[in-house]
Amino acid sequence: MTAVLVLAIATTGLAGIAQAQSTNLAFGVIQQDTSLPVEVTADSLSVSQQDGTAIFTGNVVIIQGEMRLAAPRVLVVYAEATEGQQARIARLEATGGVTLVSGPDAAEAERADYNVDDGEVVMQGNVLLTQGNSALTSERMTVDLEGGTAQMDGRVRTILRGSD
Repeated sequence: MTAVLVLAIATTGLAGIAQAQSTNLAFGVIQQDTSLPVEVTADSLSVSQQDGTAIFTGNVVIIQGEMRLAAPRVLVVYAEATEGQQARIARLEATGGVTLVSGPDAAEAERADYNVDDGEVVMQGNVLLTQGNSALTSERMTVDLEGGTAQMDGRVRTILRGSD
């Protein structure tokens, strides 16, 4: 039914608004290699050896392969190091207005949680996804970096434009 509605709007040349509770879509590069190193740059860093965390603040930029995440504040949680190995990043919690770019796609939200082991980024709060000339909004978007897919939930909205 949804495909018929989209097709009807597109073929009649009418501009309209489409809303749904959930939608699946492609996101970013075809596949992101989540085993690549994670590079973090920021204005300042505070490390806690007790709980295995680091807080990066001020113009934080995180790069991993084709993915780029920017935010004012990022909490990095390290996994426990195994014997003879260096501690690795388990997850990142970005807050204060987050931008995620992967390939040609960009998303903005109030916060983003990146589970490095699962290759999953969950963006929450006024999510805006831009793909070329298209834009979608929702309250939550879950990105599977390895699969190159995303799911948007919580009153998804987009504007469909007919051909000019």
